[in-house]
Amino acid sequence: MADKRPPAFFIADAIGLDFLNSTATPVDEKIEWLDNGEGLLKWLEQAGLVPRDVAASFRGSALPGELDAVAAQARALREWFRGFMMKHMGKPPTKVVAAELAPLNRVLARDEAFGQVVIGPRDDGGASGLAMEARRRWRSPDSLLLPIAQVIAEFLSTEDLTYVKACEGPTCTLLFLDRTRGHARRWCSMAVCGNRAKQAAHRARSRRSRSSAR
Repeated sequence: MADKRPPAFFIADAIGLDFLNSTATPVDEKIEWLDNGEGLLKWLEQAGLVPRDVAASFRGSALPGELDAVAAQARALREWFRGFMMKHMGKPPTKVVAAELAPLNRVLARDEAFGQVVIGPRDDGGASGLAMEARRRWRSPDSLLLPIAQVIAEFLSTEDLTYVKACEGPTCTLLFLDRTRGHARRWCSMAVCGNRAKQAAHRARSRRSRSSAR
């Protein structure tokens, strides 16, 4: 059956927040991109968090229902992260209670990431041409949660939550990191919610003009 959902949203300017946006109500109807194991794999591929050959391997080797169970774990991790962000976003840095981070740290503790020295491109500065490349052992479908936990951890430890905002669209639930100059971003996308707001404002002005002309 063809997937009738629109492509997942990657508008947050931070992959960790894009993970929160893997379920969203951009207009009227709620959309869930992590509804099952295949949905999770597709989202991870689109986000660039899992190599395509790894995703293909799990598609072929996972036991029935195994990937769906991992998708359920991903949704649970997402809802923990949503609760954390709803509490802390848009505020100056505050002291976070260590227990709040326990669900994330439990997933991170499973990681089997490692580095490898590989042949990299030489640059004009005469570098050795060697580079460190991150690798990971993908031992089981559960390991699909690891890159998600990593981008959440990197987001929380490097970004200022003061600049995390919710789109001002009246029905939109998307979040984003406002990196604009002056931190004046209001919409998930000017082409979507920003344009709707302009159209609504134009209709309101037109109604007022007609009313005053009577």
